[in-house]
Amino acid sequence: MTIRRSTVAGIGHALPKRVVTNAELAAKIDTSDEWIIERTGIRQRHIAGEGETTASLATLAAQDALSHAGLKASDIDLIVLATATPDLTFPATATQVQAALGITQGAAFDVQAVCSGFVYAVAIADKFLQSGSHQRALVIGAETFSRILDWNDRTTCVLFGDGAGAVILEAQEGHGGLTDRGVLTSHLRADGRHKDKLFVDGGPSATMTTGYLRMEGKEVFRHAVTFLAETIEESFRATGLTAADMDWFVPHQANRRIIDATAKKLGIGTEKVVLTVDRHGNTSAASIPLALATAVGDGRIQKGQLVLIEAMGGGFTWGSALIRW
Repeated sequence: MTIRRSTVAGIGHALPKRVVTNAELAAKIDTSDEWIIERTGIRQRHIAGEGETTASLATLAAQDALSHAGLKASDIDLIVLATATPDLTFPATATQVQAALGITQGAAFDVQAVCSGFVYAVAIADKFLQSGSHQRALVIGAETFSRILDWNDRTTCVLFGDGAGAVILEAQEGHGGLTDRGVLTSHLRADGRHKDKLFVDGGPSATMTTGYLRMEGKEVFRHAVTFLAETIEESFRATGLTAADMDWFVPHQANRRIIDATAKKLGIGTEKVVLTVDRHGNTSAASIPLALATAVGDGRIQKGQLVLIEAMGGGFTWGSALIRW
């Protein structure tokens, strides 16, 4: 028996030019480099400047992914872009990327699941490719969270950064086994009762403003480890694989403590964890593809290896996916 699998054909990334260190933030608000590193593991983050938007960063990441895959923009017939910080209320940022790339066919739309957005986008694109309706999908996570931060709130403004990452998924025939390359399984969850723990206090319908990010950090941490472990265990049950089978664990880069606690709970060794939170901060939907691009770029992630991705974001939303690279 053969089935259609969504295989990774290419990966790319883009980061704003400006790097903001903890020391620079400490000169403006009541915090310190030591305090930020101890509680989050973050040492610096990239902040978008004039002319750098979610769409422009997403386009650069997409171009990088196309180059890595050796494909032309016209080879893409689906764009799924995950973001909580679109350039405009509408049209979708994905359509702006589509136009910038010169693509005139196929579908393009945004997914809004905050930090879980990239995992959601991968799962959605995978379903399109499995169905046979599309052949190649550009899956992007792109954010400019610096535009929705209260820079006087030291509990949140030190955490986030801007950037974009992209993967190209291509439909290929597989044998239906665990040795197939591609997305092996994905599991998505949400529970809207937790909205007040991580949200933005504005929006076009409710306040006619953009608003600022608000977060109850301790509550987010408490739920994150439990929820993430549960969805990853679902992936293991669905495939019969275990933590020991994983070559790489690429979690959402929100906080070093959450990453360490989740890996420990699952029994995943630190040598298998890809970390970029120290240099990127929390880039929401962009964090996983940025981390993937880093680990592919430095040679750690190799073709045929098992890669586990997971994330939790505002809402709450959360999810995981297992990919044979």
